[in-house]
Amino acid sequence: MSVVQKFFIASLFMWAIPIAILYAFNHDLLPGTSNLSPYSMTLVSGFLAVISVNMVIAFYIYLAMREPADKHEPDPKFLAEAKASIKQSTTDDQQSSQSLKKQQ
Repeated sequence: MSVVQKFFIASLFMWAIPIAILYAFNHDLLPGTSNLSPYSMTLVSGFLAVISVNMVIAFYIYLAMREPADKHEPDPKFLAEAKASIKQSTTDDQQSSQSLKKQQ
């Protein structure tokens, strides 16, 4: 499965699961929730919704950590431009520090 598909599915679950939990609590679909006070029901449903989002995020991180590191190779053109940019910025920094010393 590609990285974009994993991200899309994780994002979908991060929206759907908490909404399903809140819906189930508000419509008495879970056994024992009808005995709770409205205040308790709000707290429990909100807490479970937040926990579910954190579980989806943790699972997504787990999947990302299992991705092989050598699977994704950076673009050689991008690397060449990045290295040139770094060299350019270091020479600019050296030249500006030398000109400041001359001015002092």
